[in-house]
Amino acid sequence: MAERTAPKLVREDPDREPLVGNIKVTREDWLNLARDVLVHDGVAELKILSLAERLDVSRSSFYWYFKSKSDLQESLLDEWENRNTGQILAQCRLPSRTIAEAVSNFFRCFVDSDGFDSGLDFAMREWSRRNANVRARIDKADATRLEAVTQLFLRHGYPEEEADIRARVIYFQQIGYHALELRESLETRLSRVAGFLRAFTGQEPDDQTMDEFLTYARLKGPKS
Repeated sequence: MAERTAPKLVREDPDREPLVGNIKVTREDWLNLARDVLVHDGVAELKILSLAERLDVSRSSFYWYFKSKSDLQESLLDEWENRNTGQILAQCRLPSRTIAEAVSNFFRCFVDSDGFDSGLDFAMREWSRRNANVRARIDKADATRLEAVTQLFLRHGYPEEEADIRARVIYFQQIGYHALELRESLETRLSRVAGFLRAFTGQEPDDQTMDEFLTYARLKGPKS
């Protein structure tokens, strides 16, 4: 397993504007650290004092950016929804020549290391087991994502019932694939893409679709 590294702070990034005055951390820093703790340690470890100690600031810095711990948690939920659900919606809305190309656009969400955050998605689902508000947000997000995938099939002429079933198969397969944290190389995974596209769509992907997707995945996917 790769060694866990702390999120880089804005003040440590030479490409960012230097902080001014007495400001040592930004709202982005608090959110990045809170997300890291949520993903690796769980929501129970989201404690203001321990976050402040790791950032080497006082608790008062937290209240400059957030009203309360609940406010921080809501901000994490908003960030998750904007990033993960937003990524799926954007990819599903892209124009496509064929259903195989449309589905490969959906696949791009999950091979881009800067796109869909599977660790954050899993952490949110774990959190939802103990929080009804988070459960409601998860359910709403799943419904929104499923509708977007269903529309892929409807736009390419599939009957409504078949589009719904195919969307559920492909969406829950992808979410489960990442939740199980399957350990396989990128090339092993890519070797199955053509077969997945045939199984999910009932059609043969053309060479252009495969070439474009494989090129994208090798450029954007994990390097090891």
